[in-house]
Amino acid sequence: MTSKILCATDGTENSTHAVELAGLLAAKLGASLSICAVNVARGGVRGPLIYNWEDAEVKSILDAAAKTARKAGASQVDELALRSREAASAIVQYAEENGYGHIVVGTGDKRGVSRLVLGSVAADVASRAHCSVTVAR
Repeated sequence: MTSKILCATDGTENSTHAVELAGLLAAKLGASLSICAVNVARGGVRGPLIYNWEDAEVKSILDAAAKTARKAGASQVDELALRSREAASAIVQYAEENGYGHIVVGTGDKRGVSRLVLGSVAADVASRAHCSVTVAR
């Protein structure tokens, strides 16, 4: 039985569906829920290391997601701000190192060329994770 669930969010509508589902799962299973936002780094080789979001934006994304998860029924919700060059790797590594038994992620409608060009964090998490992964749409 899963006692710890990790849900990744980026503040988009698609990730909000994942947060709602994770909140419901946590409530039904009596599991703790951690919501994470991965602030992805860019640059840094010959220039400054720049993150996608300012710290205040990350806090705002996490606070909104935690509120959504509690509204969906989760009673124990933690917020985690992660930094990495690759979101999927950060999510999977954190989940494995901290004993999570389930990961919930959202996905958009990426097909064809956009999927090949942009990739998919959800697909990468699902293929790399040590535990069950739910992809919410």
